[in-house]
Amino acid sequence: MKTKSTLIVLMLCLGQFTFAQKTINLFNGKNLDGWVNHGDEKWYVDKGELICESGPKAGYGYLSTKEFYDNFELTLEFKQENNGNSGVFIRSTVDGTKVSGWQVEVAPPGHATGGIYESYGRGWLIKPDAEKDKALKMGEWNTMKILVNGPTVTSWLNGTKMVHLVDDKIGEGKGAIALQIHDGGGIKVKWRNIKLKPIYQD
Repeated sequence: MKTKSTLIVLMLCLGQFTFAQKTINLFNGKNLDGWVNHGDEKWYVDKGELICESGPKAGYGYLSTKEFYDNFELTLEFKQENNGNSGVFIRSTVDGTKVSGWQVEVAPPGHATGGIYESYGRGWLIKPDAEKDKALKMGEWNTMKILVNGPTVTSWLNGTKMVHLVDDKIGEGKGAIALQIHDGGGIKVKWRNIKLKPIYQD
């Protein structure tokens, strides 16, 4: 009887875990369904990869999800070619090419990949320790994980914990997930396996 009760409790726990760990594929590997292009820079799909590339105007560009996401674990892979100055925005909105929100940096070596920057606001909120920059593999595929829960944001790069931040303003934010292409021209970054697990609050 005790064994049966234990089994029932275990099954219930597993069911709750499965629900909480539901994965959403933000990028389908075929087209830009579910995303909105902001600006004149290039966003396209080639061989199952999402590619951002500087256009003739060499301005800022953003590709944002149509849906807003509050609390989640986001994992994705990126590969920087040429100048890889980009970023992943959380709880952000875009008006034209002006973004309001917070960026987890994706940049060439020595430029704080994994740090958190507030656009058109307070600027850098936190940068990784300099020695953590060795986690970045320029020109190769990198795995980034971003955990956002209430006012807390944590980032990892290729398994290395980059930063952990608790910020009340971020906690109040609402918005989409967005990928950035920086201005200046000559930028090309590839993305794939963009997956989100919602965190459900009781």
